[in-house]
Amino acid sequence: MRESFQPEAGRVDVTNSYEVGSGDKLRMTVFNETPLSGEFVIASDGSLALPLIGSVDAAGLTPRELEKRIAEHFRDGYLRDPRISIEVLNYRPFYIYGEVQKGGEYPYAVSMSVLTAVALAGGYTYRADTRRVVITRNGEKVGVPTSENLQILPGDIVEIPERFF
Repeated sequence: MRESFQPEAGRVDVTNSYEVGSGDKLRMTVFNETPLSGEFVIASDGSLALPLIGSVDAAGLTPRELEKRIAEHFRDGYLRDPRISIEVLNYRPFYIYGEVQKGGEYPYAVSMSVLTAVALAGGYTYRADTRRVVITRNGEKVGVPTSENLQILPGDIVEIPERFF
């Protein structure tokens, strides 16, 4: 397992540092341009299909960075001084599997901990190793000790390993 990222212990501020990705539902408000405003979902290829300007690459950008990118596109022949606001309505889901009662895909909630994720999945099985967890984030796996403050992020894959007696 690679150790290039370290899952956060304690409260994670998803609202300012969060990078949008496939499956996120966003609300875009274009000031004084109601027909251009609305709710949009980021496609599986990371793009956002918007009125007038078409497809915009959105994956990997924070909401503030995405606001600037969209404003640049609207400024290029459509609006003089576009003022854009992006709000994340629904974060992409997280996944949990292994030694939990009901593994699968679950909706993410801000400041979700590993223990909250386990509770959503029906709790541990009797074979679960409750002392550690493996989190896959952006394709990188890291095994860490379980704690009540260990935060997960949207899109994380949480594996609860089996204990060995």
